[in-house]
Amino acid sequence: MKICITSQGPDLESMVDPRFGRCPYFIFYDTDTDKFESLANPNISGLSGVGIQNAQLMSEKGVEIILTGNIGPNAANVLQQAGIQVITGVSGKVKEAIENFKKGQFKSTKF
Repeated sequence: MKICITSQGPDLESMVDPRFGRCPYFIFYDTDTDKFESLANPNISGLSGVGIQNAQLMSEKGVEIILTGNIGPNAANVLQQAGIQVITGVSGKVKEAIENFKKGQFKSTKF
């Protein structure tokens, strides 16, 4: 399963960023292989609609679940239509968020 975590840095030791639209990095993590890829947010400096653009990016990348602090309603709507689950209220290190996800400690946010 491919998950995405909003991050303040490019590695698993980085802190989860509370913002979906304007986080500095996305960490794409494959729970089947335990491999990850980091991507600098290509939409971070956009004037508007960055959450929607990031939601489209998640769909293109094949993400199934997003772990983040918070997400705007427009991005949430696009993700919901794409069948991508969102878990909000996530904080701490990216590595810890992944471990907690694997343990089943998070529940999808209902919009």
